[in-house]
Amino acid sequence: MSPSQETSLSVTLNLPVNSSEKITATGVYVTVHGHFYQPPRENPYLEAIERQPSAAPFHDWNERIHHQCYRPNAFARVLNDRGEVIDIVNNFEYLSFNVGPTLMSWLERYDLEVYQKIIEADHASCQRLNGHGNAIAQPYNHTILPLANQRDKITQIRWGKADFQSRFGREPEGMWLPEAAVDYPTLEALIAENIRFIILSPSQAQRCRPLPSVKNFFPQVWREVGGSQINPTRPYRCFVNESDFIDIFFYDGPISADMGFHDVLSSSQNFTERLKQAIQGDHRPSQLINVATDGETFGHHKPGTEKTLAYAFTREFSARHWQISNYAHYLSVSPPTWEVMLKPVTSWSCCHGVERWRNDCGCGGTPQTQQKWRKPLRDSLDWLRDELARIFEQEGKSIFSDPWQTRNDYIEILPGRQLYFTNDFLAQHSSHDLTSAETIKGLQLLEMQRQALLMYTSCGWFFEEISRPEAVQNLRYASRAIELAQQISGECLEELFIQGLAKAPSNEEKYENGAEVYHQLVKPAQVTIEQVVAHYALSSLFKDHREQHYHYSYYITQQHYQRQTIGALTLAMGLLNLQSHGTRETHTVVFAVLHLGRWDFHCCVKRSPNLASYWSSVQEIFAIFKRGSAAKTIVAMQTYFGEQCLGLENLLGEKRLEIMQQLTQETKTRLDELYTQIYRDNYTIFLALQEDNLPIPRELQVAAEITLSQRCIKSLQALERVEEEVTARETVLEELEAITTEAKTLKLELDIPEGRAILERLTVRSLWHLLNHDPDNVTKGEYTKRLIHLGQVLQLGVMLDRCQELYYYWLKSFDSSEFSPSLRPLLELGLDLAVDVRPWLQKGNS
Repeated sequence: MSPSQETSLSVTLNLPVNSSEKITATGVYVTVHGHFYQPPRENPYLEAIERQPSAAPFHDWNERIHHQCYRPNAFARVLNDRGEVIDIVNNFEYLSFNVGPTLMSWLERYDLEVYQKIIEADHASCQRLNGHGNAIAQPYNHTILPLANQRDKITQIRWGKADFQSRFGREPEGMWLPEAAVDYPTLEALIAENIRFIILSPSQAQRCRPLPSVKNFFPQVWREVGGSQINPTRPYRCFVNESDFIDIFFYDGPISADMGFHDVLSSSQNFTERLKQAIQGDHRPSQLINVATDGETFGHHKPGTEKTLAYAFTREFSARHWQISNYAHYLSVSPPTWEVMLKPVTSWSCCHGVERWRNDCGCGGTPQTQQKWRKPLRDSLDWLRDELARIFEQEGKSIFSDPWQTRNDYIEILPGRQLYFTNDFLAQHSSHDLTSAETIKGLQLLEMQRQALLMYTSCGWFFEEISRPEAVQNLRYASRAIELAQQISGECLEELFIQGLAKAPSNEEKYENGAEVYHQLVKPAQVTIEQVVAHYALSSLFKDHREQHYHYSYYITQQHYQRQTIGALTLAMGLLNLQSHGTRETHTVVFAVLHLGRWDFHCCVKRSPNLASYWSSVQEIFAIFKRGSAAKTIVAMQTYFGEQCLGLENLLGEKRLEIMQQLTQETKTRLDELYTQIYRDNYTIFLALQEDNLPIPRELQVAAEITLSQRCIKSLQALERVEEEVTARETVLEELEAITTEAKTLKLELDIPEGRAILERLTVRSLWHLLNHDPDNVTKGEYTKRLIHLGQVLQLGVMLDRCQELYYYWLKSFDSSEFSPSLRPLLELGLDLAVDVRPWLQKGNS
């Protein structure tokens, strides 16, 4: 900022702002901010997250962190001294928070209940805090804004805003910056998009001073605070020119660090006492104690700490007469009386500014690793971005009236991409009525640009190695953008892009550099139409597909399908229409798949077939197949389809696993029968050895455990089928209880991980029916209780969270004046669910 700007800014008066809300008696306001975010993990060719073994026992890391953090915070428990639930709190009602757009999109698909709880929490906070909601926005996919060009910076901010508006139904007042990375051009872009405030680390401030006021019109001397000395208990105003400004909050650095790296969250008392230390006794009317950390701290990084928050929010803070606030609300109560100047380019996670995302600065590394790959990776992506922009402009000007404005608005149809809204969107932005081919091309152009934005997700540079999943994911987005660019323009950018990546050295010998990372980890993730159809074909041998259904990012219509089995051989042929969900590209494809038994599959796929020729080939190939010759059938298939053949090894990993599990089921069944026979034949020997305290041969032990485990899982599956039939249900329950008794007597450990999900479903359903339809039914109540007990005896780790929630909300609505003796069993069921029901039981006794 120039001296002339500083002089002009000093005449800005700090006048009081009218507020209908009075400052609280203590003047202490508390804001706890959680930055909730997961990078986009979808395979860009499938628009689905593939299985991530490192996240086991969950499908992927989104799912794992969701169960450890997002859901627990939407339903945070407050417990009494006996560990019983006395309250369930939606922490999002009290947290200031941002949830990244890519994470919100995933939550909407995966757990709509939690997604709605987050939105409801924002609405509740608006009502509690004079229209100022807890939620703030975030740029779309966590790009480091100071490193983005101006065009991408604007799109990222506008997409983040638009996504927020579509979900929360209001304009965002503030925005969380990815990695809190900021410079003055970024501030200017935020101001232009009407963002009122941001949150930064105290280390990002350079100097501050009081704003001119009526009492003191003249500018005061700047105070240097570049060593994190800025006072975090007040907001600041930051000017970018004579008239434009944005307000900034600096979170309390030491307490925020303690939350992430020490035990301050081990209890609500510890947390509250630590916050208390930040209160300043300078007799100001109000002060804001504000802390900020990754939202995943609460439950994922620090298990159980969502309970700490819940108790602090609903008990500890109110006991001290502290007002739980959010940043927008506090601005309405206490507008800035100080201004601040920032350091030129900074972030909260790199002491070198933003070098962590473009240079070998040492941040995020170890003494054994280098990050020299960071600059070549960014240079390669910058080159690709510019090439894609050139193609977008060249090709887009024949379709869109304003290509870049169309890109900025593309977020309007991204969430669902419904046909009607997409058509309307294209009609508004096209330069003329589009043909079907032009519609596809227009959507391909926009998708190419979306991939170009996603390839800059900050996580790709955050860690020490280019072959880590985060950087690989960015390269997969780049790969998809390159493919779309070639489909649109005929230009192949991949070779030059890979040449740039070759300058990025890897720490891993097996990869050598970024080019090898691309060849070994990115190209195998590219998915062709042939692979999609091959999976459809192979899986059709084991299950019937609906005539129309979504398969990953394609809508598939089955126009013809024929299957026949002769002995160990199975042949299937089909005619499919595939339409891309994102770009509406359509493909007519035919296939033939021959299963020779076990793992041996021969699948042929052909695009854009001559239909008359296809129908003729169906008759010919099936005629040859009926003669029982696999070799001649394969020759006939290759005559029509060509020599390229796909097998099990060409399928996507997750789908390959599904088919392999189906193929091994027959073998597994035979082994189960063998183990059962061994167990039955040696049962008396087993008992005798145990009675004499003699060691059980390992072979017998394994046979016994496998036999009882299989009996147990089959009985659980049977129980799920007959749960509405009381007599049949009782028979199965007795069988399950007999199995558990037998296992306990023989000291066997049952291995039935799939049984946990079955029991959780059964317990939730039975409790829901009991509470909503027949609370006086003793039999139903006893059934629910037996299910809970069964899960405990089997030691399956059955999660009763949803049952607790159902029961707790019913209990809250229960009118104790309507207590009748018939409801006592239902109230006592709360003890099995670890819900505190003693006050209701005591009322029933009085």
